[in-house]
Amino acid sequence: MIFEAFQLGYFQTNCYLIGDEKTKECAIVDPGGTPDKVLKRCEELGLKIKYILLTHGHGDHIAGVERIKTKSGAKVLMGKEDEYLVNGGTQELIPIFRNIKPFLPDGYLREGDIIDVGNLKIEVIETPGHTPGGLCFKIGNILLSGDTLFQGSIGRTDFPKGSFETLINSIKNKLLILNDETKVFPGHGPSTTIEKEKKFNPFLNE
Repeated sequence: MIFEAFQLGYFQTNCYLIGDEKTKECAIVDPGGTPDKVLKRCEELGLKIKYILLTHGHGDHIAGVERIKTKSGAKVLMGKEDEYLVNGGTQELIPIFRNIKPFLPDGYLREGDIIDVGNLKIEVIETPGHTPGGLCFKIGNILLSGDTLFQGSIGRTDFPKGSFETLINSIKNKLLILNDETKVFPGHGPSTTIEKEKKFNPFLNE
């Protein structure tokens, strides 16, 4: 498996490249800024971008969607409950993202869906709280947690439609039940593990 991370945009959002070495298919997760270096890397590796996967619809996770889709023809998949954000909501919420053109996804993802990227299987986990349509993606022992879970912290819930209680329930009931060895790659900041967050995350040990 090809797995690489890129920091994009003003908020240094972690954008992830997941590729199958045999079939050369790949998915891009959360392109939150100008994605030129991601596109260049895909070209270097001879990868065809099949999907753009969004953990949620905030501007710092979607700013590069249009360029990647235009260049590759990739399908955009996300949680339905966050459609309002990519269709104009995030632009109203945060003025810095007003230049992002509203769009609609090509499909919606639900709990338990499996996304096939070549021979790789990406599992969808619904984790509302930061946003109503928040998702995490699991590939083997790798979890892409978006803005749901961070090293030593959790996602903000002070945005419209955010819910602290819902977020905590999502993390405890959906993520902390995963194997302790699961590596967590969040939407911002360094990676961690489920074991470390169980032990040391102050928001999960109250």
